[in-house]
Amino acid sequence: MRVQGRAREQAAIDEVVRAAREGRGGALVVRGEPGAGKSVLLADAAARATGVQVLRTQGIESEAPLPFAALERLLRPVLDRADRLAAPQARALGVVLGEEHGEVDRFLVFLAALNLLAEAAAAEPVLAVVDDAHWLDDASAAALLFVARRLQRERVAVLFGAREGDVRSFDGGGLPELVVAGLDDDGVAALLAAQAGAPVAAGVAARLRASTGGNPLALVELPEVLSSDQLAGRAPLPARLPVTGGVERVFLDRTRRLSADAQRLLLVAAADDSTRVGTVQQAARALGVGPTALDEAERSGLVRVAGTQLELRHPLVRSAVYDAATSQERRAAHRALADALGEADADRRAWHRAAGTVEPDEAVVAELEQAAERARRRGGHEAAAAAYERAAELTAAPAARARRLFGAATSAWLAGDPARARALADAASTTAADPLLRADLARLRARVEWNTGSVARAHRMVLTAAHEVAPADPRRARELALFAAALAGAGADVDGVEAAAAAPAPGPADPARDRWLAELTAGLDHAAAGRWAPAAGVLRPLFAAARIADGDDEDLLPNLAVAAMHLGDDEAGADYHGRMLARARDSGAMVLVLYALTRLAAGDVVAGQWAAVEARASEALALGEETRQPVLAAMPRATLLLLAALRGDETAYDALLPAVEPALAEEPVGTLGGMLRDVVRWARGLRAADPVAAHRHLAAMSYGPLVRSAAVDRVEAALRAGEAAVAEACAADLAGFAAATGQAWAAAAAEHARALLAEGADAERHFRAALAHHERSPRLVARARTQLAYGEHLRRVRRRVDAREQLRAALATFEEVQARPWAERAAQELRASGETARRRDEPADASLTPQELQVVGLVRQGLSNREVAAQLFLSPRTIDFHLRNVFAKTGVTSRTQLVQLALA
Repeated sequence: MRVQGRAREQAAIDEVVRAAREGRGGALVVRGEPGAGKSVLLADAAARATGVQVLRTQGIESEAPLPFAALERLLRPVLDRADRLAAPQARALGVVLGEEHGEVDRFLVFLAALNLLAEAAAAEPVLAVVDDAHWLDDASAAALLFVARRLQRERVAVLFGAREGDVRSFDGGGLPELVVAGLDDDGVAALLAAQAGAPVAAGVAARLRASTGGNPLALVELPEVLSSDQLAGRAPLPARLPVTGGVERVFLDRTRRLSADAQRLLLVAAADDSTRVGTVQQAARALGVGPTALDEAERSGLVRVAGTQLELRHPLVRSAVYDAATSQERRAAHRALADALGEADADRRAWHRAAGTVEPDEAVVAELEQAAERARRRGGHEAAAAAYERAAELTAAPAARARRLFGAATSAWLAGDPARARALADAASTTAADPLLRADLARLRARVEWNTGSVARAHRMVLTAAHEVAPADPRRARELALFAAALAGAGADVDGVEAAAAAPAPGPADPARDRWLAELTAGLDHAAAGRWAPAAGVLRPLFAAARIADGDDEDLLPNLAVAAMHLGDDEAGADYHGRMLARARDSGAMVLVLYALTRLAAGDVVAGQWAAVEARASEALALGEETRQPVLAAMPRATLLLLAALRGDETAYDALLPAVEPALAEEPVGTLGGMLRDVVRWARGLRAADPVAAHRHLAAMSYGPLVRSAAVDRVEAALRAGEAAVAEACAADLAGFAAATGQAWAAAAAEHARALLAEGADAERHFRAALAHHERSPRLVARARTQLAYGEHLRRVRRRVDAREQLRAALATFEEVQARPWAERAAQELRASGETARRRDEPADASLTPQELQVVGLVRQGLSNREVAAQLFLSPRTIDFHLRNVFAKTGVTSRTQLVQLALA
């Protein structure tokens, strides 16, 4: 039947499909209340999309615990192209489909879905129709949203249909949306006329629209209960229309006119999630349903059978029938369905058995645990959490219940649901007696806190747990003590307590990792207490020894990087974070990629690698938003804010600051809280025109590594604000840190600060000492700032020729990194010295976008387009598009030339 009254909506959908045909992939979320016509619009779009391959799937309420079930249905027609995927992606997809055994990261599955659709679209444009998106299983929803945001240059359009006002909603994550409202009077009249085969009076159409809100599903039921005279206005309409009780009520009334057997079959169909007619009939027979029930249900129009598939006319039929049944009737239907399913449907069977059970049952629990394990290996962490939690509900023994709740909590955390993970872990803790389980629960609970909550609370949790578990498991105690020491450095109030004392020292026979854990804990204890000489004495040899640490060690490697950051060891920090990034990219661990990129970008700021800062922070920000990690997205956004302040990019700064401020308002935000606030304070201090305001922002900084990295800015601001004593204290603190740790950059900054506080020959002596230290430091912008300050000093004492050498070198660096405020200052000083600053040629990569810079960096490592795509969670076609842009902007014509190209 032709769609009536929806020209605006059809045009919006057509535009998305047209853009995809032209290689501009995109997505649209079609929203509306039940019965608004979303499904009709999606079906209409699919029917009218000629020359396009249409793929379909839909969310099914009872299928919510089955990971990737909806995604599998969507991809099934194009699975023959899976052999064209990169091997890790093909394997991940095979594990999800049950064709291979093993464990995969969920984001590799997401990337496989993206590239599989891209492969299909290379032959013919693809329209992916995803109806009832609000009922998608969580893993499929996450995968499809990932795909929808990364289509870019693909010939793929994704249409989501989602119901509004339901108990479960679909968060489109910022995708374009189309709200389907009720039909207007003309649309109502056209729809009723088409349905009844006769004209409908304008006044009747207006009243029916007012009574139904223009809801198409409600309207199409009316011609069956209203006469042609009533529709034509020749007879009065009834005082109470049959749809005023709701559309579900209409379906329920129709159901109750059927025989008892047909009603029982409809209940089985409503409880079923396989959509297989054979499964429904087998389960119905087990409930005593006769052979004619299916024919009767089909004739009623409430179900449709196409081949081996059985579909309910509308999702509201499912909810109307299921909700109207008694709990005993529903449980019987689920038990019958479980008995009808075989090993190929083990997950469905487990959930039907659970839905048919109210008392503790270890046999059902065993099936749920197996389903949870399968979901976990596939990356379906939401489904695993649900299965473990339901298993716990059906467990009588407290110890076993605690263990299953811990499994649920762990999966909830991996699914990115910290609130649920916290609640489940707390529930498990009430009955957990085993000391090892209690320690693991404390670690998980603390992990939630140090990522999203209170650092102080997390510190107390891991320290207490380390003491408690030490007699039973010294290694667990050492791991927990390490976390406590790291949290102390992140701002936890330790009140003089040393984390190393919470765990026994390793013996000579213990593995190297145990010794490294103990040494790292001791080093971090020293750092947290400001004992820099002993900290360096422990950590420097450890950094050298632990270079062979396993890249998969999620306890040791990140905390080695944290220790390097506290000690100011730029090389070690970049090495550890670089190894983490490489490993995470290879394995498809997107959240770990996000973490490593964020830390590397922060290091690049002080190293003066500002093109890398922009590329890495931009990628991390996009990943944070796409993985629904607002806390993790806040840090790269703040880093970009600082970069904008350093570069004097007012437009970018003014756009980023309002986006960062909501994260600052949320107290607390875990270990990133202190860093986040100080990065923003640093940026605000640089941007403040008023010297007192600039000093106020910079003086408020408290996170040690950032305080020291911003030392020159803090000294300059204090002097401009007339706070010489503050500047002297800052210089003295930095000098003490430099002497204890031997860090050249810190010694250079301390000498620079002393030069600003001195006059005449003393100032020059400190400037020269600073430049000598800079020769051993990779922090290029810091060196240029010393050259600028020294050049300014030399010009003021009328040594113009000597000043020019320093100012030229400073200007070259500032122009290279696009530090406009300092470049203008250096150029002005050069002019004042009697030399005209010549404008440098713009570096070849100056016009490249952050993503193009990432592509260039990986291509220069010798990676193919397909390998680059896997590293950046994009499709090869998108990489090819970016690479063509790079060639056009830089003038190179081959990958070989790109490798040889001099970049800033």
